[in-house]
Amino acid sequence: MTDAVTDPRFVGWHVEDDAHRAMPHRLYTLVFPMDSARSRVLLGMKKRGFGSGKLNGFGGKVEPAETVEQGAIRELAEESGLVAAAAARCGLLLFYFEDSPVAMEVHVFQAREYSGVPVETDEMRPEWFGVDSMPFDRMWADDHIWWPLMMRGDLFVGRFWFKADQVTITRSELDRVDSLDFAQ
Repeated sequence: MTDAVTDPRFVGWHVEDDAHRAMPHRLYTLVFPMDSARSRVLLGMKKRGFGSGKLNGFGGKVEPAETVEQGAIRELAEESGLVAAAAARCGLLLFYFEDSPVAMEVHVFQAREYSGVPVETDEMRPEWFGVDSMPFDRMWADDHIWWPLMMRGDLFVGRFWFKADQVTITRSELDRVDSLDFAQ
């Protein structure tokens, strides 16, 4: 784990208050493969580990030698079999859990150009969903809050405080931003 203030890949400190900026951060990615022609998105049912039993985008930890975008593309391939030509950053999410001293800094991407066919992996079971009929009741509690911004093409920064149950949101902040340049 790296200190967010000393590792330039961590950008959450640009939008956090002093207390949260001082917390150790873990850097993650979250990628949503989009099929614009059919108005659908590929989600994966998380089969093990953190978030198991929930539908989510694809992603995970960024390796030390990777950029955030490289990590997003690698995680998508490992978890779904899809190989993205590129991933477009659309948001930054910061998560704080009451039983954890570590903040999760999650960079959100959309992938619109990719090759391959989705395959089930040890970690995820992929399934396509219509973008207008998202299964929010089977996803993380914050997803329905920022999803509309992403679907409108808005860039966003969100901060979410969860109880230890990882279900109950006790506080949230969501802002549309003009740029995520600080997140490069």
